[in-house]
Amino acid sequence: MSDHLHDHGHDQSHGHTHGIVDPSITTSDRGLWAIKWSFVGLAATAALQLVVVFISGSVGLLADTIHNLGDAATAIPLGIAFWFARKKPSARFTFGYGRVEDLAGIAIVFAILASAIIAGYESIQRLLHPQEISYLWAVIGASIVGFLGNEVVAILRIRVGREISSAALIADGYHARVDGWTSLAVLFGAVGVWLGYPLADPIIGLLITAAIFGIVIQSGKSIVFRMLDGADPQVIEEIRHTAERIPQVKEVTEVRARWLGHRLHVEINIAVDPN
Repeated sequence: MSDHLHDHGHDQSHGHTHGIVDPSITTSDRGLWAIKWSFVGLAATAALQLVVVFISGSVGLLADTIHNLGDAATAIPLGIAFWFARKKPSARFTFGYGRVEDLAGIAIVFAILASAIIAGYESIQRLLHPQEISYLWAVIGASIVGFLGNEVVAILRIRVGREISSAALIADGYHARVDGWTSLAVLFGAVGVWLGYPLADPIIGLLITAAIFGIVIQSGKSIVFRMLDGADPQVIEEIRHTAERIPQVKEVTEVRARWLGHRLHVEINIAVDPN
């Protein structure tokens, strides 16, 4: 005899009386908390850099600031996704709204792509029409602030993303980390200009653009993998192994798992004694 078992979420109809809280709500709250503070951090970083861009005219720093503004903006689709994840499944959406997180991931990838195109365009323009950069010390200071701001946000997003198994939040965290390194690249551009190589600034802008394109490919792969119901074979093997260790289970014939947002849903076929 073969039973068909499903992994079900908690019944929330009496959540308050019995004190049961669906894990997806607590993880979504944790995700929202991470998004809120990373948005504040990046918005403050970009605002400070923007002031320096206006007074210095550095295109390397402009590319970095555009990137940081884009990064702060990715908090919006992610925030919407985590808000949706807190909603209970409905008659129409019986699995809940976890998939909104995948859509947010795609929106993030497109936001990163747009920032790469803008930064690349500005850098090419400056290569063709070189301009004077003033207040180099301010540019160097702003690049260090950009690096520190992004690294703090990256640590926060990756840590929480791993805690709650959110591919979109982890992708956004790695995005922030590369942003940090690109902010530091602006410093090298400024030093190059100071040493008498005015083209160092737009060249650094182009290197930053290349780094952003790398992030687009990496993050895009991980989001599409989840959207196509991809799951880590190692995790599937662990699930199978756990089921097989139960004495009453005679055979495990099929294990299927897919991510819905940051929750893994599992279907498993088992054979048990007919009695």
